[in-house]
Amino acid sequence: MIDAVTLNIVRALPLALLLAGCQSHGDEPNVPGNRDDNRPYSEIAANETVRFTGTEPFWGGQVVGKTLVYETPETPKGERIAVERFDGRGGLSWSGTLNATPFTMTLTPGDCSDGMSDRTYPFVATLQIGDALRSGCAWSDAHPFKGDAAP
Repeated sequence: MIDAVTLNIVRALPLALLLAGCQSHGDEPNVPGNRDDNRPYSEIAANETVRFTGTEPFWGGQVVGKTLVYETPETPKGERIAVERFDGRGGLSWSGTLNATPFTMTLTPGDCSDGMSDRTYPFVATLQIGDALRSGCAWSDAHPFKGDAAP
């Protein structure tokens, strides 16, 4: 019998492989480094707080270590989720379970707009909860967004 954490990691594997395999058909890959560089993404420390936000529907929160807090308008104080981190070649992912539903968030470097402010975020966030897929942006203290603090 597979425990819940192992099951979530297995479910996150396709997203992790997507992070590792994102390459263009030209000479240059679309991920940091070159084709011979197989080191895991290391721009975000394991103890660094990463904040994220998305719209349609609105969602957000933060993750640090093995705890992710997921917020929606219905849960403004957030729901705490135990997560496992995976450092892929071109980004990171965190996987856990939210209300008995698989939860995986991936983070890749790249300019991101929330579509509602003049901010530019340094990371693209992709969230999958069960079969629902959402897009958003992310930042951290070491990698802040650019723009007004209170849009």
